[in-house]
Amino acid sequence: MAFSLFELFRLGGVFMWPLLFFSVAACAIALERFVYLLSRNLKIDKVSAKIVDCCERGAFSEAVETLRAIKKRAPFAAIVLKAINKKDMPERNLEKVLENEAGALISKFETGFNYLTAIGSLAPLTGFLGTVSGMIGAFRSIAEATEVNAQIVANGIYEALITTVFGLIIAIVAMVSHSILSHIVDNFALKLEKALTDVIIALKGDSDSL
Repeated sequence: MAFSLFELFRLGGVFMWPLLFFSVAACAIALERFVYLLSRNLKIDKVSAKIVDCCERGAFSEAVETLRAIKKRAPFAAIVLKAINKKDMPERNLEKVLENEAGALISKFETGFNYLTAIGSLAPLTGFLGTVSGMIGAFRSIAEATEVNAQIVANGIYEALITTVFGLIIAIVAMVSHSILSHIVDNFALKLEKALTDVIIALKGDSDSL
């Protein structure tokens, strides 16, 4: 016997409402973060190599023009541009400024990640709560019945199984999305750190300074 999603939702009982909220929230957050990150140019290597070459040659105006041209879609460009504009600062101070800027950018990229983690934890717990509620209803039906048959406990068992399945599915979607997004951001953070180190070395002209 096949059930529609609406019928499954009805059979799942009251705990399907918070599960519905978790599913919508998880999909919305994950989709928004994927679109946001994929719409940005996170490829640093080629631009970084060009900027380092310009800095080593003292062609700072060329480096600035290159960075300004890509600043709207390449978020790391603004940080490298700040490094060039503040090239006369003491090295340690410059490192601190760029570290703060990079940290702020990474935090912006990770917006909503904590919600995906929370949903990944709460959804299965809510599903298990629905399981307990369904089993309680099933045993209550057994206790109140003069004759026990499968139909008496069917609704309670449906509620128990459906909420568990939906809770686990939502948790899987949330945690897989979080894992993929975290990998994208972590990979970018490593490349950004290397790029900034190379730029500072080029600006200060001392490969042993860091």
